[in-house]
Amino acid sequence: MKLMFASDIHGALPACQRVLEIFAASDAQWLIILGDVLNHGPRNALPEGYAPAQVAEQLNAVASRVIAVRGNCDSEVDQMLLSFPITAPWQQVLLPEQRLFLTHGHLYHPEKLPPLGLSDVLVFGHTHIPVAEQRGDIFLFNPGSVSIPKGGYPASYGMLDGEQMRVHNLENHDVIAQVCITP
Repeated sequence: MKLMFASDIHGALPACQRVLEIFAASDAQWLIILGDVLNHGPRNALPEGYAPAQVAEQLNAVASRVIAVRGNCDSEVDQMLLSFPITAPWQQVLLPEQRLFLTHGHLYHPEKLPPLGLSDVLVFGHTHIPVAEQRGDIFLFNPGSVSIPKGGYPASYGMLDGEQMRVHNLENHDVIAQVCITP
């Protein structure tokens, strides 16, 4: 299974368009959006190309291939613009021998874990900082932010291809972080 992960779009149209270009060329089955889709929130500056209604329109074109969770900047008003559900605080993707627990990162995160089994993967956003690592019996994966990167990292997205989870630079696709999630 091949999956693409994007987090913290925050209404940035150029970042959204780049994500959708990469998704179209990737052969990924699903685009997983880890919250903070349309709004930038009071703690962030307006991202370049802030156009939430146009971002919604672009994402709606691939709505049947999106799995999304609610971020701390997402609201019911945002849901009114989107053709795919964004109000779930978490989702799960079941792999043959483990699961991906998808969440934004403000409710569940590495310091406050949900109930996870052996080799499960906590997939989260919120911090805008890429992570791909094994911690004890579980894995942690954060694709960073496509629009407002932090910690000196570039804008980034994630991919799961087989057992490899990688965070890639949004512009040049260089690998920023990776982990093999072999159970």
